[in-house]
Amino acid sequence: MSSEKFYVLPQLPYGYGDLAPYMSEEQLRIHHTIHHQAYVNGANAILKRLEEARKGNLDIDVKAVLKELSFNIGGHVLHSMFWRNLAPPGKGGGKPGGRLADTIEKEFGSFERFRKEFTQAAVSVEGSGWAALAFCRILGRPLIMQIEKHNLNIYPAFPIIMVLDVFEHAYYIDYKNKRADFVEAFWNIVDWDEVNKRLEALLG
Repeated sequence: MSSEKFYVLPQLPYGYGDLAPYMSEEQLRIHHTIHHQAYVNGANAILKRLEEARKGNLDIDVKAVLKELSFNIGGHVLHSMFWRNLAPPGKGGGKPGGRLADTIEKEFGSFERFRKEFTQAAVSVEGSGWAALAFCRILGRPLIMQIEKHNLNIYPAFPIIMVLDVFEHAYYIDYKNKRADFVEAFWNIVDWDEVNKRLEALLG
């Protein structure tokens, strides 16, 4: 009935201190090993609960369980993407190149306009959530997506090529309640090569 496969916390592609001064070692370590790990644990616990219910033919509150599972899986998937679209200063930041630069220019008119809209999306998320750059295969256009929590307001089936976590746990140690300062710092550690690779994979 079960393949016994569960979610695993991914390793970071850099060291905990490598994103400083824009993200401190303490902030990154706690975010990764405590907060992200909690979503992994939460999703796995629900999967095990579902297995036990199925084996014992037990009744469960399907609506509540699936809502909780969606939240935890969303947290795991988005965090896993987030870590990989960051890079140490000197390797990240600046402006994108390649097809990503051309795609942004065509859709937004300029990188500066894209950065402004994405920043506003991140700063204005109600409560906790994410700003994301997604791609619509139907229109062949990139679209900014503002995600509440991990799983609300998502454009169904739109692949995401860049995300920014604006849960308070992403910045509270370094920036206290100053989300806008954290968003500004994010632009110094974006791994544009990784974002461009994700776009290239979609465009073929």
